[in-house]
Amino acid sequence: MILHSNVIGEGNPFIILHGFLGMGDNWKTLARKFSESNFQVHLVDQRNHGRSFHSDEFDYELLAEDLKNYCESKRMSEIILLGHSMGGKTAMLFASKHPDLVKKLIVADISPRYYPVHHNIILEGLSQLDFSFVKTRLEADRVLEEYVPQIGVRQFLLKNLYWVHKGELGLRINLKVLKENVSEVGEALPPHAIFEKDTLFLRGDRSEYIMENDEMLIKRQFPNSQIITINNSGHWLHAENPQEFYVTVVNFLLIN
Repeated sequence: MILHSNVIGEGNPFIILHGFLGMGDNWKTLARKFSESNFQVHLVDQRNHGRSFHSDEFDYELLAEDLKNYCESKRMSEIILLGHSMGGKTAMLFASKHPDLVKKLIVADISPRYYPVHHNIILEGLSQLDFSFVKTRLEADRVLEEYVPQIGVRQFLLKNLYWVHKGELGLRINLKVLKENVSEVGEALPPHAIFEKDTLFLRGDRSEYIMENDEMLIKRQFPNSQIITINNSGHWLHAENPQEFYVTVVNFLLIN
């Protein structure tokens, strides 16, 4: 099966991979901006997310294989590949496995290392959304608020709501499988996974996902990489400071 995508613009192929519990549409505003610089932007929903297919299997090898199938279906080569968080891990693995297909790689606020599971409270909150009783987005927000006090995070999560049919809400994510496989999200990139082409790592100045002691590992597996900090931003750096994020990415892409 081929991943769902929203394609914006014309020009050089540029694929964006969202993070855990996200979807390609989260990037629509930035995609329109990138398309103005002669890029055809593909906002891809990874398996068990957005409008893409659901599967009982979920790990980075499969996510990278899904992306390979997507590129083949679109007859794309020499892509620009950007991934955020979980999408960044997928992008790193894909680039290391298929360096001939990736012209430049951008990784947003994630390093190749292992991360312990830290989504349990969010997943529990989403599990409490009983849509036989929850009939509006406001009601869903009130349920989630007991587990996720940050309004910005709740707004991000509630983008997964959709109308299954009139009067009944549902979640686009495959919540059951994602809960069962949440430990896969933090898995480290294999140590033999190396990508030697131009790579840009972006980190938020208020985020702890890329720390100073990650830099040696990043350089070992991505020897032609640079790490740039986006100001006034945390883990969702592309949403918190989109202008600086956009300018930094475009400057990187337009060099050479």
